[in-house]
Amino acid sequence: MTFTTRRAIAGLLLLTAGLTANISVADELDDQLNQRPSAAAMTIDAVIARPMLFAGTLGGTALFVATLPFSALGGKVEEAANTLVVGLAKSTFTRCLGCTAMQDSWKNKPTTNEQQ
Repeated sequence: MTFTTRRAIAGLLLLTAGLTANISVADELDDQLNQRPSAAAMTIDAVIARPMLFAGTLGGTALFVATLPFSALGGKVEEAANTLVVGLAKSTFTRCLGCTAMQDSWKNKPTTNEQQ
């Protein structure tokens, strides 16, 4: 086989593998989004994750207040607030119990009927 033929075959195999992997990842993503959280996931979320997220929210708030003068000088107050406080607070208080962040975002995504 010539070098060009080997490169063409290798490229075709790489393309086939890439397309197959994308299809299987999409199937796994659909499965994850459509599954309900188990009782174990809800328990772990309530006992471990939520208290840690709450502590992170408090720490982020303290860090935000401490760095507020520097954020204001740079004009990035809203970005700092979203990163340090709002994101953690949303995960702590509004995410469904046992859901991953991705599941929660898909479940709370407005449908086309709600947007009208």
